[in-house]
Amino acid sequence: MYNVKSLKAEEFIDDNEVNESIKYAEENKNNVELIDKIIEKAKERKGLSHRDASVLLACEIEEKNKEIYELAEQIKKDFYGNRIVLFAPLYLSNYCVNGCVYCPYHATNKHIPRKKMSQEEIKREVIALQDMGHKRLAIETGEDPVNNPIEYILESLKTIYSVKHKNGAIRRANVNIAATTVENYRKLKEAGIGTYILFQETYHKERYEKLHPTGPKHNYAYHTEAMDRAMEGGIDDVGLGVLYGLSTYKYEFCAQLMHAEHLEAVHGVGPHTISVPRIRPADDIDPNTFENGISDETFCKIVACLRISVPYTGMIVSTRESKSVREKVLHLGISQISGGSKTSVGGYDEKDYTEEDSSQFDVTDTRTLDEVLKWLMEIGYLPSFCTACYRAGRTGERFMDVCKSKQIQNFCHPNAILTLKEYLEDYAKPETKTVGDELIKKEIETLENENIKTQIREYLEKIENGERDFRF
Repeated sequence: MYNVKSLKAEEFIDDNEVNESIKYAEENKNNVELIDKIIEKAKERKGLSHRDASVLLACEIEEKNKEIYELAEQIKKDFYGNRIVLFAPLYLSNYCVNGCVYCPYHATNKHIPRKKMSQEEIKREVIALQDMGHKRLAIETGEDPVNNPIEYILESLKTIYSVKHKNGAIRRANVNIAATTVENYRKLKEAGIGTYILFQETYHKERYEKLHPTGPKHNYAYHTEAMDRAMEGGIDDVGLGVLYGLSTYKYEFCAQLMHAEHLEAVHGVGPHTISVPRIRPADDIDPNTFENGISDETFCKIVACLRISVPYTGMIVSTRESKSVREKVLHLGISQISGGSKTSVGGYDEKDYTEEDSSQFDVTDTRTLDEVLKWLMEIGYLPSFCTACYRAGRTGERFMDVCKSKQIQNFCHPNAILTLKEYLEDYAKPETKTVGDELIKKEIETLENENIKTQIREYLEKIENGERDFRF
């Protein structure tokens, strides 16, 4: 049944193909000759098939695993440099009609405080986020056609983009909402969203249906085929993700790569981002009740193998993970992280915030955005708030062409420097600003194009004198 170009979920994520790939990987996990061949193929920077990638994930040879980690780190540098993009989630509403057993927003949870923000409350949240220094958000809501209809999402996006407080502005709003229709995806595209994100949760159909016993999300095919409808609706940047811990990690890893291959085969554009969340404690959710939890070591291996297999994609890790784990996976391929996050509705503005028990999950990395930025810079990364590609129309296939040709350094690295300078001037603590200004001097010298160097220095001087929003 497996057909990468099929538009039917059970054909492009064929259960038999996944299991056969896992079996093949298990049989070859110590096959040095094959593993060497796959690693050499990966060095071409054109990605790996789900079956080859599964072999690397299963590999038990310590020396080869070291090669995999080193290659993942180098590929990340080749495509994304040392930049790390920052964002924050913004929860608009936690009303939900689904029965997802791993999420505290499930409809049968009667004691979690339910809240839906008004447009005025959203404005206050956005101002609070801008005052932290954020420029890009990930919009989150529960699935509820009465409380959270598409019209509410569209109005909220308009509100978010309209708020200009001091020197702050949200320049890119990604949207993580339930699977919907082609018509609604067109409306989201017209509203100027960045990436449409939808976590599959699990690709294992039988497991999926048990984990989603009630509500519209129970429909496996409708959910899994959402990205095809999104692209049909004109959204060319989409983000995949599974929730590791719900099913076996080898199954999820393989199936997620099959989904990426499907998007590339059908639409010519693979996923703009891949997220790697692990199940976390929440209001009435105990992760220990799920038997497929993964260790930090396995988590790192997954990140490295994803980076090698889909070298062009942005990879995201959130504040679900601790500082120490985030530092490990930054070296293995992660290119985007959240900072200063709240997972409750109205969690950023003191007027709206009430209790943390409205959170979707517990945050492990509780540092402020400024603390996260200072940490990133001290361990050798260049924090970025850049949204230039999105605003210049370099999305979808155009972005992938730039990324795959490794020309992204001519755009993203200079833009990262400029957006970091804005943060340092407007929001940073003195000690963070000192570290950042020194880093900017070093990063300019890494650029090969003298004209770009000259232009950056001119822009930096203008930023110091109060001007904003320069980009390449």
